[in-house]
Amino acid sequence: MISTWSEWKRYPRPGRGDNLEAPISPGIYEVRIAGSGALYSFGAVDNLAQALALLPVGSKSWFGRRDTSDAPDLEYRTCATSSKASAKAAAERMIGRRETYMSGAA
Repeated sequence: MISTWSEWKRYPRPGRGDNLEAPISPGIYEVRIAGSGALYSFGAVDNLAQALALLPVGSKSWFGRRDTSDAPDLEYRTCATSSKASAKAAAERMIGRRETYMSGAA
């Protein structure tokens, strides 16, 4: 079973102390660049909160810290599912629809 997508939320910027709001459950996440709407990351995972928290954003400096100056302005949304298998099936359907749309638009 798949629920509905959450509203788009601003992805926390490194070093600002913002919080990430996501379920601790299986599901699908989508991250986009706020200014252009371009897809940044997408996935079906066991734990949405953990996957979003571990998403690599920006580059690392020589001292192991993330360089916040080149981190893109991101937005994210989530869709909780009952299991990772349900999340993977829903993600594959979404990818199939996107590919069909893009091939028809070309």
